[in-house]
Amino acid sequence: MPIEFRKEYFADERDDDLNVIGQPTQRQDMVGHVTGRSPYYDDHLFDGLLHMRCVRSPHHHARIRRIDTAAAERMPGVRRVILAKDVPNNLNTLLSLLDFGLDDEPMISGDVVRYVGEPVAAVVADTERQAREAVAAVRVEYDPLPHVLDPEEALAPGAPSVNPAYPNNAFVYHDRYDHQKLRYGDVDAAFARADRVIEGRYQMSPIEQAPIETCGAIAAPETNDRWVCYTSTQGLFFSLGVSAKLLDVSSARLHFIGGTVGGGFGGKVDSIHEPLAILGAMLTGRPCKAMFDREEEMQVGAPRGAERWYVTDGVMNDGRIVARRLRGYFDAGAYTRLSSYAVVKCVGHLPGPYTIPNVAADVYCVYTNRTPATAMRGFGVTGVDFAMESHMDVVADALGLDPIELRILNAYRDGDMKAHRRVAHNTALIECCQVAAQKAGWRLSASAEAASSLTGGGGERGQLPNFTATDDHGRVEGSASGSYGRGGSGRQPVEAGRDAPRPRPSHQPPRAPLPEHRPASPAPSREAARERAPEPAGAPGPAPSREPRRGPTRFSSISGLRRR
Repeated sequence: MPIEFRKEYFADERDDDLNVIGQPTQRQDMVGHVTGRSPYYDDHLFDGLLHMRCVRSPHHHARIRRIDTAAAERMPGVRRVILAKDVPNNLNTLLSLLDFGLDDEPMISGDVVRYVGEPVAAVVADTERQAREAVAAVRVEYDPLPHVLDPEEALAPGAPSVNPAYPNNAFVYHDRYDHQKLRYGDVDAAFARADRVIEGRYQMSPIEQAPIETCGAIAAPETNDRWVCYTSTQGLFFSLGVSAKLLDVSSARLHFIGGTVGGGFGGKVDSIHEPLAILGAMLTGRPCKAMFDREEEMQVGAPRGAERWYVTDGVMNDGRIVARRLRGYFDAGAYTRLSSYAVVKCVGHLPGPYTIPNVAADVYCVYTNRTPATAMRGFGVTGVDFAMESHMDVVADALGLDPIELRILNAYRDGDMKAHRRVAHNTALIECCQVAAQKAGWRLSASAEAASSLTGGGGERGQLPNFTATDDHGRVEGSASGSYGRGGSGRQPVEAGRDAPRPRPSHQPPRAPLPEHRPASPAPSREAARERAPEPAGAPGPAPSREPRRGPTRFSSISGLRRR
């Protein structure tokens, strides 16, 4: 079938006259880019601009015994040294803005560091050189603690507890499980009747987005007790909400200006440069810039997280996949950031674009003493796609089958039932495979050439399984995590069959007042009104509040649920 005829498969998706590939189409921002007139955040000039540099941990995991800033504070040009106690509400996680997960990351750490490069102080000075010299003069005494860098080791009994919000080193989903779970059909029974069971292990390393423009922001006092912030963020309203929460100010007092981003690719979604710069401006009364240099961008800028996948397929000798089991580990690093959401996206994508009647998946968001991970170009899907498509090649090789024809045989067809109990429609993998083979000069069999996504689906392939094997593997008790924690008891998360939970103390640093131009008697924030538990001796870190959050009913793009 000629390629030209295949546009009918997308008739309901786009206009028939769409034809832009190879055409000289001009982007809206092209002229500004090629003439050098596009405004970036660092192009904004302010009289008296101050510069901020951070003192960073050299340890994967350590308790901070003492921070001596006396020498730094006496150095020329130094205007302020900012510590954890100066941050009004020093605990946050990005997705808490959507009521998903627990606050687990301080903006500046005051008692325990959990990855190399975690900030423990920030120096604000007249010049960048003066700020760097003052950073070198800050003396920090640490007591190193055991650390863990591998996600499977982090889940083993007796592993060091990385993040006290999740003391067993796994994010808690739906207030029920220490992983995201998918069950469809009976995988074990299908493995028993399969001709072959083929296993594979696949590993993806962290990847730095490496934008030409490093992450940063400039903040300055405005009139009417407001602050303006010029930023390179990719998520302007995320950055606004995070700043308002950490600084305990109304978002109405923050004026955020985004614009041109000099490369982002996901790495500028959850930057904390904005609240750092604003706090510097608040405490000094002058414009302040917080910006990564290239070394920091590469070493402490949040990367796409590492992933590890185990894929097991039960297959028949003719190539039909009758069962697929997946076990995945997302290395979140020391704090949640966006990794818990990546797992939700990932499980919504399983088992790939294939009709498989029996599917089981367990996917973990795991905390290690690595740099916290974040978004990067399709995160949550890219890594597992690599694993599944690599495994398809392994299966084809083991069975002696053509790898493209194996995909065509198992691909979704319109009317097929997905493992998430939704009927497939507008499918086109078969046609994509045919076109790719044609372009590559790859010869397919007559049956593969004649296959179509529009025929052969539905019927038995479109029916729900008669039986789905479920289990309570990874069940936790007493956890209240965001919108899934309604009515939670406030007890510690405990994984079934594991040791008693590690201590989850409170170490929220003392709240510091903002400069004198802050309203004298602001209404107490929700966080300030929460009662804090007493701190046990030797406590390693913060305990997030378990008070259920309440608000208007709305739809969550994260969980897909309506909640109050």
